[in-house]
Amino acid sequence: MSARLPPLNALKAFEVAGRYENFSQAAKELGVSHSAISRHVRGLEHQLGVALFRDLPRGVTLTAEGRAYLAKASAGLELIAQATEELAGPVRGRIVVSCEPRFARSVLVPLLSEFYARHPEVDVRLESSRTLVDVEHYEADIALRFAAHGQLDVPSDMVSNLPMYVYAAPDLRPEGWSDVSQLLEYRRFRDRNADVWRLWAEAQGLDGDVWSLAGWRLQAELAYEACLCGQGVYLGGSDCADRDVAAGRLVRCFDFPLHDGAIRLIMGAQAERKKAARLFRSWVLSATQKFRVETV
Repeated sequence: MSARLPPLNALKAFEVAGRYENFSQAAKELGVSHSAISRHVRGLEHQLGVALFRDLPRGVTLTAEGRAYLAKASAGLELIAQATEELAGPVRGRIVVSCEPRFARSVLVPLLSEFYARHPEVDVRLESSRTLVDVEHYEADIALRFAAHGQLDVPSDMVSNLPMYVYAAPDLRPEGWSDVSQLLEYRRFRDRNADVWRLWAEAQGLDGDVWSLAGWRLQAELAYEACLCGQGVYLGGSDCADRDVAAGRLVRCFDFPLHDGAIRLIMGAQAERKKAARLFRSWVLSATQKFRVETV
């Protein structure tokens, strides 16, 4: 090959430093000193005859040439990583998955045994959190988050858009449910910090003001537990409730749905380089296929 190739260590240092636009963060990720990153980057600039970074009063920023070079360098390193993984035998490694607590507990954790059976060498570190982590800066490889309008501002995959229904413990009203107004006799819980009871009522042609809840009484996982304990009725996603319905721990009070948002999967560009992360993403989308429905 006649084309000039920069040293791989210098290219990797530049790629990580360019992704963060921060030499200290790059040094932390690669486990080297700040001066080592600087030395690699300056050497690469000397070889290329181009300034890749511009110094700021506090830190650095990519130049236009640096930004263009970063895009191609990242793509090239990704191809090398993927080619290496394909030759490396069984998939290994650890991936960090951040998931909303309610969905993690009721859907993802019960399904994980299937993934472990297929890929025993992959260590999945599942973190339950409501905070949207930064997958581009390695706070997690994959995040599963609720999207209020069914979409997020970043590229993502649909995981679940099943509708919400009203649920209750079987003993709360042993004689059954015949009229929606009976729900007003009990505490009403919900799994989202929005006025979904109003939306549900209006979808059924009812007066939303009567059903509106002004305050946020309990977080989703606590509200769900309160419903299981017979303390009230719960309006939440059927993806999280169906296992308890099948087990007889909950009943669906009425077959009146509310379509409100979706759970979506986000994966960082760097995680795309991990075969383990790509496998996990593919598995999640396959395992949750039944949770995706066409909406009008």
